[in-house]
Amino acid sequence: MVSRRDSIAVLAGAALPAAAPAMSLCMHQTTSAAAGYRGSLEGYAKAGYRLVEVIPAHVDEFVRQEGMPAARRLLSDLGLRAVSSGGVRGLAEPGPHRPKALEELKRRLEAVSEFGVDRIVCPCVTTEKYTEDDFKRGVENLREAGEIARPFRVVLMPEFSRGSTFLGSLPTALQVTREASHPNVKPMFDFYHFWAGLSKFEDLEEIRPGEIHHVHFQDVPRMPRELLDGTTRAIPGEGAAPLERILRALRKKGYAGPLSVELFYPHLQKGDPYEVALRIRRSSEPVLRKAGVL
Repeated sequence: MVSRRDSIAVLAGAALPAAAPAMSLCMHQTTSAAAGYRGSLEGYAKAGYRLVEVIPAHVDEFVRQEGMPAARRLLSDLGLRAVSSGGVRGLAEPGPHRPKALEELKRRLEAVSEFGVDRIVCPCVTTEKYTEDDFKRGVENLREAGEIARPFRVVLMPEFSRGSTFLGSLPTALQVTREASHPNVKPMFDFYHFWAGLSKFEDLEEIRPGEIHHVHFQDVPRMPRELLDGTTRAIPGEGAAPLERILRALRKKGYAGPLSVELFYPHLQKGDPYEVALRIRRSSEPVLRKAGVL
């Protein structure tokens, strides 16, 4: 219902205030790594989710046994939509392993496009030593990878990672994707890598409106930062990161999309997918409501 004040504004020729971009919780299958493709999806659907980020290990194993049509049909029968897929490492940084990464990318693109997913997360987790010239080459590498992805209509999303010596912060990820300037290469955002890594809160202001293409959503545990590693990611709302502030900043920059919860603790990965997904939902949704993005 339009308020009296808004009605007057319309009559006066003013535009109504734009609605805040909505974000939706999404379950990342890594969070239920031990459950397999069917087990994780059935648990997520039972817990009330509609979005899922699939991982190659689950999809490939299911497809080998039951075929791609059955994999797609299971999603549809459960009322789920696959919004993203885990992908290929080593696409941006120069090095001897890159040719192998490109071959893996081609195989992954064929599977992902057949599956009906339009985006792939491409983590950068290297610890090699690099020079400024290597970063220039990284731009060309991403452009080349984007050209490979173009016929499949799949977007590659370089993921900056805590501890990476190449893409280790939000500003660097934004810089290389902008310089690559390719429609099939876009930046994504990971809450854990952002708050536990090299990035600063002020870096969020560098994001251009509509620039972030996908988001991984986690909390940072209440523990000494020196003890954090690639697996220490808490359920949103159970850690110490300023999730609401970050969500509001992303909303301000126009992000309206999935918040994919990717966790690595063994007790979660081996737990019942329904119980884990329900716990995540109960902890996360109050945070999203307070931030005004749900």
